[in-house]
Amino acid sequence: MSTPAPSNPKSTPVTSGDPVTAESFEYRLHKFWENYANSIYMFCAIVLIAIIGKGGYDFYTVRHENEIGTDYAAASTSEKLKAFAAAHSGHQLAGVARLRLGDEAFASGNFTQAGTEYMAAAEVLKTGPFAGRARLGNAMAKLQAGQTAEAESQLKQLASDAAQMKAVRAEAAYQLASEAAGAGRNDEANKYLDQVMTIAQSGTWAQRALMLRATLPAPTASLSVPSVGTTPAVKLPAKP
Repeated sequence: MSTPAPSNPKSTPVTSGDPVTAESFEYRLHKFWENYANSIYMFCAIVLIAIIGKGGYDFYTVRHENEIGTDYAAASTSEKLKAFAAAHSGHQLAGVARLRLGDEAFASGNFTQAGTEYMAAAEVLKTGPFAGRARLGNAMAKLQAGQTAEAESQLKQLASDAAQMKAVRAEAAYQLASEAAGAGRNDEANKYLDQVMTIAQSGTWAQRALMLRATLPAPTASLSVPSVGTTPAVKLPAKP
């Protein structure tokens, strides 16, 4: 008769000769979850908070930009434009508002104020077509205000800047040509007119350049006149 098994048997130690049973995948997964569950929950919470935060920030940004756009659209007078530019200083639309104020001051003949507004617009806009337009306006305001040397220096920079729009560069070169022609510097005027045609072979400024060139006197060719008392050399035919 065999010996009965004990009611509370202890695990039998594994000897070197006994086979080792591998732990199942479910068991290893269960142990991993027991050890790292809190860390996983914390990581997921951080990711979720980050997603919610970014979504909230994006929503706020879009809503804020829409509100600024609405305020800009409502700025229908000079005073409202000034208030908008002051309230949203540094925003791109504030730069556009300054550009519009510069145009209004220029049209009314207040060239000093126009130059101030154009410069403020250029500092906000920095790059792009509106920035070039603001710099051109500032140069033209200086030109009208009698600051010719500074204005021509700015116009030369704009005309030679390949990063600017062709319309801005062509207008800057044309204004230089017009200024030179008015001062009687015809050779210089023709040089700037050539630059206009190089920048824009067609369009408004190319047409105006052709019209301005037609008003300039034709360049005179220099003739070589023999000195008085000299006899022109006579070349004898070669002997046969």
